[in-house]
Amino acid sequence: MSNTPKLSLRGVSKQFLAARATTPTLAVADFALDVSAGEFVCIVGPSGCGKSTVMNMIAGLDTPSAGTIQMDGRAITGPGADRGVMFQDYALMPWQTVAENVGFGLAHGTPGEGLTKAQREARVREYVELVGLVGAEKKYPHQLSGGMRQRVALARLLANGPEILLLDEPLGALDAQTRLILQVELLRIWGETRAREQRKTAIFITHDIEEAVFLGDRVVVMSSHPGRVKADIAIDLPRPRRESMRGEARFGEFTERIWSLIRDEAYRAIGGDTGAAQNHTTETTA
Repeated sequence: MSNTPKLSLRGVSKQFLAARATTPTLAVADFALDVSAGEFVCIVGPSGCGKSTVMNMIAGLDTPSAGTIQMDGRAITGPGADRGVMFQDYALMPWQTVAENVGFGLAHGTPGEGLTKAQREARVREYVELVGLVGAEKKYPHQLSGGMRQRVALARLLANGPEILLLDEPLGALDAQTRLILQVELLRIWGETRAREQRKTAIFITHDIEEAVFLGDRVVVMSSHPGRVKADIAIDLPRPRRESMRGEARFGEFTERIWSLIRDEAYRAIGGDTGAAQNHTTETTA
């Protein structure tokens, strides 16, 4: 097996020049991260720390001001079908059915090249079934609950066959109960019971620390102004992850540790009183 990371970011920085500004703002600085094939890596941090900026650069939707981003040892220079992005808003086409939304990339994009109509339809059926929407194929987005719409978005992402899943707060708009249910479902769909080499590589951005601990093999904690990697924490909880795990002491230790790393910056981000300032040093857990 190759030792080359599936995804590698080295010294990545990003500057923005805001409207009417005379000097650029450094949003992300010297960001470094390696992700192995089949890993599920969650990124957390205070609001405005640059999480989505990092995601957009990995997706090829934005370019770094400095540093390199590579996939399988090759530079990422723009968007590609090998990386699929899923955002908080469902981005479904309201005039198309569930099946048409899931199959859109297959019908109109590079993922469907070389496939017959029958093969495209079979793949749509496969992923509609995988996300539990059999029977809803002919429904339109306005006829679906928020959780069902997000399942459609996930099925569309997977049907396109990307090697890396880029998930930017995909469950953030859901109610608390639906969000907990879909966390479990997401891990099932991702394939947490399969061998790592059979899983997709996933990068998942979230503000929810418990969500990150429940989902991730690792949790990368970012600091802000500018965004940097503050800690890279291995989550050595067994898989498959069970609901009961949320009540275990080890789960609570991880969530408290991560919260302690971002607490003061999170308060400052919303203009709150941090109380007694604490100095948190960068740490890495193997």
